Amino acid sequence: MTPDIGSSSAGIVALIGGGGRESALAWKLAQSPAVQRVLLVPGNGYTATANQVDKVSNATFSLSLEDPVNFAAFAEWCEIAAVSLVVVGPEAPLAVGLADFLNARGIGCFGPTRDAARLEWDKAYAKKFFDAEGIPTAQWRAFTDATDAEAFIKSASFEPLVVKATGLAAGKGVVVAKDREEACEAVRNSLNHKKFGDAGSVIVVEEKLVGPEVSVLCFTDGFTVVAMPAAQDAKRIGEGDTGPNTGGMGAYVPVHSSILSEEDYRTVVGWVEKTVKALQREECRYVGILYAGVMLTKDGPRMLEYNCRFGDPETEALLPLLEGDLYEILQSCVHKTLDKVPVKFAKKASVCVVLASEGYPISSAPNRPIQLPKEVKNFQLNESTFLFPAAVAKSGDSLTTSGGRVAMVVGVADGLLQASLMAQRAAERIQFVGKQKRSDIGYQSILRTVTQAGLTYKACDVDIDEGDRLVSEFIVPEAKQTGRVGLLEGVGGFGGLFDLTPLNYKEAVLVSGTDGVGTKLLIAEEIGKHETIGIDLVAMSVNDILTHNAEPLVFLDYFATGKLEADVAGLVLKGIAAGCVSSNCTLIGGETAEMPGMYPPGRYDLAGFAVGVAEKSQLLPRVDTIAVGDVVLGISSSGIHSNGYSLVRKVVELSGQSYDAPAPFNIANSLGDELLTPTKIYVKSLLPALRTGRVKAAAHITGGGLTENIPRILPKNMDVILNAQAWPVLPVFSWLSMEGRVDAREMARTFNMGIGMVLIVSPDSVDVVQSKIAENGEIALAIGTVVEGKRETRIEGLESSLLSSYMSWAVCLSDLPLKTTARPKRKVGILLSGTGTNMEALVAYTRDPLNRSAAEVVVVVSNIPDAIGVAKAKALGIPVEIVDHKQFIETVDGKSACDRSKYDKQINDTLERHGVEVVCLAGYMRICTSVFVEKWRGRCINTHPAILPAFKGKDAVQMALDAKVRVTGCTVHFVEEEVDAGGIILQQAVNVFPDDTKSTLHERIKAVEHTLFPKAMEAVCRGDAVRVASDPTSGSVGAVCWSDKFKRYMPDNV
Repeated sequence: MTPDIGSSSAGIVALIGGGGRESALAWKLAQSPAVQRVLLVPGNGYTATANQVDKVSNATFSLSLEDPVNFAAFAEWCEIAAVSLVVVGPEAPLAVGLADFLNARGIGCFGPTRDAARLEWDKAYAKKFFDAEGIPTAQWRAFTDATDAEAFIKSASFEPLVVKATGLAAGKGVVVAKDREEACEAVRNSLNHKKFGDAGSVIVVEEKLVGPEVSVLCFTDGFTVVAMPAAQDAKRIGEGDTGPNTGGMGAYVPVHSSILSEEDYRTVVGWVEKTVKALQREECRYVGILYAGVMLTKDGPRMLEYNCRFGDPETEALLPLLEGDLYEILQSCVHKTLDKVPVKFAKKASVCVVLASEGYPISSAPNRPIQLPKEVKNFQLNESTFLFPAAVAKSGDSLTTSGGRVAMVVGVADGLLQASLMAQRAAERIQFVGKQKRSDIGYQSILRTVTQAGLTYKACDVDIDEGDRLVSEFIVPEAKQTGRVGLLEGVGGFGGLFDLTPLNYKEAVLVSGTDGVGTKLLIAEEIGKHETIGIDLVAMSVNDILTHNAEPLVFLDYFATGKLEADVAGLVLKGIAAGCVSSNCTLIGGETAEMPGMYPPGRYDLAGFAVGVAEKSQLLPRVDTIAVGDVVLGISSSGIHSNGYSLVRKVVELSGQSYDAPAPFNIANSLGDELLTPTKIYVKSLLPALRTGRVKAAAHITGGGLTENIPRILPKNMDVILNAQAWPVLPVFSWLSMEGRVDAREMARTFNMGIGMVLIVSPDSVDVVQSKIAENGEIALAIGTVVEGKRETRIEGLESSLLSSYMSWAVCLSDLPLKTTARPKRKVGILLSGTGTNMEALVAYTRDPLNRSAAEVVVVVSNIPDAIGVAKAKALGIPVEIVDHKQFIETVDGKSACDRSKYDKQINDTLERHGVEVVCLAGYMRICTSVFVEKWRGRCINTHPAILPAFKGKDAVQMALDAKVRVTGCTVHFVEEEVDAGGIILQQAVNVFPDDTKSTLHERIKAVEHTLFPKAMEAVCRGDAVRVASDPTSGSVGAVCWSDKFKRYMPDNV
């Protein structure tokens, strides 16, 4: 056997394994001046690339070390290669005695013997060990017979919901069941059906513990124990720890003290020290890593298990913080001198993000090409960002995926948030098809670290608790004295209820509500934008009375100022009128009060009053009908709405941002414009659903946020549990949380967090209510459930959702200048008839801060009232107009046809009313007449699924297949009267495969359209692509003149 290098007295390390953990170990070992070479057995595609890593390569030894038959050959190879130390990464070789064999041959091995490693490979033995040594653990019993195990599960006084195969099962041998029946099924799968083979011939059934888990890895030479900083990994595939378990989707260091106290950390280290001493007494010296997996329960820490090797992905997060010489530390463990070697970790933060392949953890997608940043060298992008490849294969000069967890990216910084940003930014630059990653790694500690001693609403001079006291101790008692015949509900609900029946009316009930806009007014006054604040005023009152199933009838306003400025008041009134139109109520009157001395110049205040009507038999909430198991539906907000602005303004003040600067979370708009986004009005979208009788209660999420408003509609003995992963937390809220250091609990009791209205329905009514809401342009998401409790709202996963929301924009912007002047945007109108996928792509492009788009989609117009794209546009918060071509059908000489000119004139009028400057036809199935084309010539673009001038007209995809061409594609062009004849703006090719069908080819072309169309829109809006007079040689009706910036828009294959 040929050794990898010649004999040398310098350190030669044989490192067993080839995952991300081994990449990290190889990187750190190679830094030692005492190490000449690190040879990975077998390694991965990255470590096989000679020009990528110094002092690191894959060994020529290729036999499996999970089979003892190959130990002798490996020992011989080590001797020939002059290996000075073997480091074992995975657990399987240790479980079959590799360390024992190497020790007997005099080859130094960092890793425990088979007997010592039994703490990991025999879980029943480990549990007995814990009990014998007084190490607190979950209650348990071991079984070899399924009948006995099932009887124990059914009769145990605790929750025996954890079923473990005692042997090694590649990290898949643990089932945490949701109930006893599922636990019994796991028993049968292991013992009867041999799901885990011999590893599951003995099982452990144990108590299900509740609490966060942490990992404490320790070096030991069998006498001395040196602990590393505690780490916390992310086991599940989905954000907020949802979805199936994995080998780990990331890890971070350090763990916040509110999760793991110093006292609990020392307790865990003490358990490890006790374990090493107990093994000494049994003449079993432990050499290697002893890794304690611990759950922190309300009763204190509990040992879950030991692992007898470096954790993965904890190792990737820990080693960049290690300041000492890893080779020296490992050798000292082998030679019983660990107490003589300094082991020190930097007081910094480290976050590891795992990049997994498509299908993981159920399956994986091999052979996908991987693109790495060009600057990657020696496992590093820069001095603070690391790449540790794992399931990576070498294919020629390229790297491809070869398994589930493809690579680990690590960021190191002074704080966890900065480290996370660095890791996430680097992860975005590593590309392969189907890449999966979590953006919330470390959320448990990041949010607690950032928001520690942060802002509260009370600190901004708004005391929610004092407000509650005012209501309960003063307003309610005083209001009771004003009661009269007909009063059903007064102070405390979302609206006051007055029954007209005792006054000889029929079953009609009047519902009233009043509200203001709060200090959102101060932002409007400061930036001089008054036209939308009136919408907020109407929204706050009509949304309140809507929760009682009341249709708003009339609205009154109160406008108070020190000195009346008619122009300003007129703009406010314009917004009030718009809000009344949106809520289908009449502005019946109001009061304008000019009070010099009461308000300073330029200041004004607003109050609104709404009155609606409901049938008495259909009034909401029907509190007595709410039951455990009912579903909570959430309808999205448009932003902050009109509550919490004292806190918002304080955050802006602390951030140093000006209102006219680009919003950090959306630099396409100014901060002031983002914060003044009008409150969404829900009347037209929700009233039809409320009138079905299927909704039990509704809550408007106003002052007091999610946690304070929902209890107002609950029975005294019930709670609501919300899953924050079920809806997108809007970027503005994550900015407020991080910039203002506002913790998740304070955010939830101040803001709506992206949910403006909540409905409670029975499980069998969910589909009906969701469908009715969708018909009216909104989307209702199932976001929670009703459980037994004491009238509270509990939110799960909010810290994770806040961090994911933050990463969605901060990763892109961290290197960009934020305080630049916001550019004026060109207003875009979109015409559609179908599913709206191109519309979604156009909108997404304009809203992506990194694009700094010059376009703003201001309206979507459709000729099909129930088109899917219409509902999508409404869900995106875009105004929608319906111009139904069927309304323009005229009969002439007995024949019916659409008057296309009149129809197009109506389209023109609609677009002009919204101030549209550029029009995009996105799946618009109408042929445009000269009335439309002449109006928008040079400002209207369309996309076509072919490389024009080839395959014009309908069914271009089928024509390409029929012609047996090998290349077709997508064209974006200006619109002319002649179909598909306008000047060509952009084109991109798409290969036609021999086995393509019309469907498969069309899907690939659509994917290109979704990239190309937004680029063309941007080019037109910026003036970089301009239609000019016809060019007789071009074959098109109009030519396109490009600016010198044309290259930025061109696709890669053109």
